[in-house]
Amino acid sequence: MSQSLSPECTPLKQKYDSCFNSWFEGYLDPAVAASNPAGAQAAHSKKKADEFNQKCGSVWEQYKTCVQQAVKDKGLDKLLQQAREENPLIDPIPPRAHNT
Repeated sequence: MSQSLSPECTPLKQKYDSCFNSWFEGYLDPAVAASNPAGAQAAHSKKKADEFNQKCGSVWEQYKTCVQQAVKDKGLDKLLQQAREENPLIDPIPPRAHNT
């Protein structure tokens, strides 16, 4: 696994990466089965989202806070804001309906 933006954040990153990878593997298993009806997939997704928050949510918040502080400490927050102002994200254009 790679290092974080700040050495102080790396242990949290590794802990979060491990948690996320374990959770995501379980998330994908039943979802790839083509025979699952859409309702079952939606219920599975909701259950897995709740599981993620329970298992990984706390470490994610800790890691995110650490990285946000590192961004500020390195002065990158000003560069990020400038980039957002110069090139704002826009909503994608919805696909056109095909007349078939």
